[in-house]
Order: sequence, then C-alpha cells, then structure tokens
Amino acid sequence: MNAVIEGLIIIIIGIGGCLGYFYLSNQLLEKVLFPPRGENAGRNINRANMIRPWLFSFPVIFMMGVYIVYPIFETLRLSLTDRDLGDAFVGLANYQHLFNDTKFWEAMRNNLLWLIVVPATCTVFGLLIAELTDRIAWGNIAKSIFFMPMAISFVGASVIFMLLYDVRPVAGVLNAVWMQFEGGYGSFLFLRIFPAIILLGFAAVAAYVCYLFLRPFFILEERKGGIISAALRAAAGAAAAYLAVLALLNVIDVFTITLPYGKPQGWLTIPFWNNFFLMAVMIWTQTGLAMVFLSAALRGIPQETVEAAIIDGATPFQLLFRIKIPQIVGTIVVVWTIVTVIVLRVFDIVFTITMSNWKTQILANYLYRKLFNDLDWGVGSASVIILLLLVTPIMIWNVYKIR
Repeated sequence: MNAVIEGLIIIIIGIGGCLGYFYLSNQLLEKVLFPPRGENAGRNINRANMIRPWLFSFPVIFMMGVYIVYPIFETLRLSLTDRDLGDAFVGLANYQHLFNDTKFWEAMRNNLLWLIVVPATCTVFGLLIAELTDRIAWGNIAKSIFFMPMAISFVGASVIFMLLYDVRPVAGVLNAVWMQFEGGYGSFLFLRIFPAIILLGFAAVAAYVCYLFLRPFFILEERKGGIISAALRAAAGAAAAYLAVLALLNVIDVFTITLPYGKPQGWLTIPFWNNFFLMAVMIWTQTGLAMVFLSAALRGIPQETVEAAIIDGATPFQLLFRIKIPQIVGTIVVVWTIVTVIVLRVFDIVFTITMSNWKTQILANYLYRKLFNDLDWGVGSASVIILLLLVTPIMIWNVYKIR
C-alpha cells in the first residue's frame, strides 16, 4: 500500500477514534451513570460536570504515564543494574563508572559551554532584531526573513553549515575567506586583535555574572532564599568564573598560536573552537524564536512610559536598557529557559556534523553512544538520569513562575 494512503488512513483512524471516545464517554456519563433527570437531576449534573474533565483528559494522562512517567522509572531501574550480569542490581556502580569516564566530563564541559553561549546569544540577537525591525517600514518582512530558519530542521541546517565549513575553498565559504589572508596587517587585525577583543568581552561578561551570583555571599542585605538557592548561586558563580578564566587563557593562545596562512583549514577539527562552529547552527535557527517572543513583549509595553522617557530626553540606548528591558524581564527569562531546554536536548547538530569527534561530545550524544553503540544500558541509563536532573530545575522553576 502507498505510504501516503497509509498515512491518511492512520490520521482518519486516529481522529475518528478521538471523536468516538469523546462522544461515547459523554453518552456513558449522561445516559448511564449520571442521567440529568429524576429527583437527583441536580446532583447528577454536578457530578457529571466534575467527572467530565477527567474523563476527557484520561487519554492524555494515560499516554503521559505510558510514554513519560513509566520510562523515567524504568530508566532509573536500568541505571542501577548491569545487563551483562543478567540485570543484576549493582547500586551506584554505573554512576561511578560514568563519573570516571573522561568522555562524560568532556560532554558535561561542552554542555556547560552550550548552555552559557547559545541562550545568551539567541536572546541578545532576538532582542536587538525585535527592537530594530520595529523601527523600519518593512519590519514585518525582516522579521519573517529572520524567522525562516526556524522552519528548517536541525539536520537540514547542519547540512547547510557543513557546506560553509567545507575544507575545499571552492565549496567552503569560510575557507574561501580564510585563503584571502596572507599574514599582513589585515590578518593581524581580523585574526588576532578582533578575536582577542571578543574573548575579553566574553570574559568580562562572565566575570560580571560571577560577581552577581556571588555578591549575596558577601553582602548581608542581599541574602535571600535558603540552602538550595545558595548552592545554585555558588554553582552558577563557579561556572561563570571557569568560563571567564577559560576565555582569558584563550586570549593568550590567540597571540601565540602560529596561523597556517594559505592553507585550507578543517574548522570542525579544531578543539574548543569547533564547539562554537556547531553552536552557530542552533543560534541561526533559534534566534527567530527569541525574536518572536521578545517582539510581542516589546509591543506590549505601555506607550505612555516610552513617550514620557522621550520627553525627558532619553536616548535610544537609554530607552531600550532603562525603560523597555526592565518591563520585559519576565519574557526574557522565559525565552532564555526555552532555549536552554532546547540546548539540553540537542543531538542532531553534533551527530550530523562531527559525530561527536574532535572533542565535540555532548551529553545527548554520549548517552546515545552508550545505549545504542556500546549497548551499555546501565551507564547509558545513568547518563539519561543525569540529563533529566539537569532539566528538572528548569521545569520546576517554570511551573513555579506559571502558578
């Protein structure tokens, strides 16, 4: 049978099944269990109204239990067993093996780098695009252009960027540009000074973030929250400090490394920097998402506050940073968390472009290799639990903000 026809039949059966379930369950509720007639009509109507939402929600609750709740507990069980020993209980041995694996820590370091760079870059670019496109007549067309990459899958976007990074100058745009540098003043400016400025700026931002997280430990008036909040601040501050030091060390490398002018480069084989080439794919696809949310938030700002600031002589920069951004902080945080969750589950980009080689391993690819290549269900399941623990605080925070 033709695949298209099979798909249409499945859709018809699925939709028909849903409609049939809702119709029959409603008939069961009103005709059999709680008929709205007789001396108990009022009580039956109230009971039916109480049960109906749960009855209609049952398919979703059941599917969530089968495809989300059960796999979580089964994965936790597998992480405490060893398949080679007949699923024997081994306690935390898989986690011990996980923490002793250098590839796991490589994945954790890379994931941390992704979590710092990608959400921040997408949010900043999305905010700038949203603000600037509102100032031009063809702003909606510009927004549509920036949003278009969202329609491309991560695999498709990865293939596009693989062509950009191709080692052949004829095909690879980046190498075609690289071949134009010959080691003169222009090369020194663009390949040493400019990257050093970017790294110093990144180090300054990371150091400032570290200061913001750690400041409550030294100023009594700013201490809020309990032990968990303090632990999270300390962890975030330590991560920011690590990234600041890492950026400063790379500034030294920028001026000491010997650049092979005139030779095409395998950009994806350069450790550390190849992670940024991979991140570019996600930034390109997710900036449009951030732009949509932030554009809607900017348009929701009361015009009275903007007009009052303009009358008081506020510059465009002051208008953006002192009037608009403080009023959309909630939306900025939501965008940041959405992109963060997307980053934590990224798999396609690294798998398509580098296959986790050249020190580009991330947690999703690590657990894939353990589960499906090495068939090590214990360690693979343990890495899934670690990934789940990383996502859980973000989910809890979002639920807390929504309530």
